[in-house]
Amino acid sequence: MKKYFYVFTIQYLGYRFHGWQKQPNVKTLHLMVDRTLNFILEGKRFKSLSSGRTDAMVSAENAAFELFLFEPIEDKKAFLELFNHNLPQDIRATSIREVNADFNIINHSKIKEYLYLFTCGEKCHPFCAPIMTTILDDLDIDIMKQGAKLFEGQHYFKTYCYKPTDNGIYHREVLLCELVENTIYSANYFPKNTYLLRVKGKGFMRNQIRLMMGTLIDLGKGKLSLEDIKTSLLPNSSIKMEYIAPASGLILNNIEFE
Repeated sequence: MKKYFYVFTIQYLGYRFHGWQKQPNVKTLHLMVDRTLNFILEGKRFKSLSSGRTDAMVSAENAAFELFLFEPIEDKKAFLELFNHNLPQDIRATSIREVNADFNIINHSKIKEYLYLFTCGEKCHPFCAPIMTTILDDLDIDIMKQGAKLFEGQHYFKTYCYKPTDNGIYHREVLLCELVENTIYSANYFPKNTYLLRVKGKGFMRNQIRLMMGTLIDLGKGKLSLEDIKTSLLPNSSIKMEYIAPASGLILNNIEFE
């Protein structure tokens, strides 16, 4: 049977989900997407495949998944509207496009950009919790900005992989890593000063960005130095970074397919 291939871009607030991947007895994003597709396709055969998995409580501004069908979508605009009408309110599809059989959403070369939203020095309004991490201690933001730049380029990132093995590929490249004032997200209950860690690269390991963020937080608290970060990125490093920053501050901001 002839197959038809479509790529959807979606946004979601991950706070109440156990990540993307389907798991027994918990609510996941893939589960809710497939339930909605099964309903609007009225039981017709389909398969959906994501460009990558996000962890529990991680959100996305611009994630993507591929839909495989055995009948074409005649009116993509109407299908997108129907899809959104039936999705939960914390998931929204933003676009749909048809691709050919050569496109593979997992293997196709792509660049991902993540943001990590945080603030420090005060207890925040509870409404901040779904997308922003609050560090109650004061942080030295200036030295954290210097530390973020140390991650740019090609380095040995084994220290920044959760439960690494001896067989992993740890020589990786971070195309961009910067810590800046937040000018993207705003709300009347946000604290005055909020910040973003922006990271871009072709591939990230499990919890890599959260470990990088945790390291920068410890740097801002004075528990680590810039030299510690430099040393941690060397192949013979024995330094272990154990603080994994909370998941709810992490946002998949964009995926660029090359």
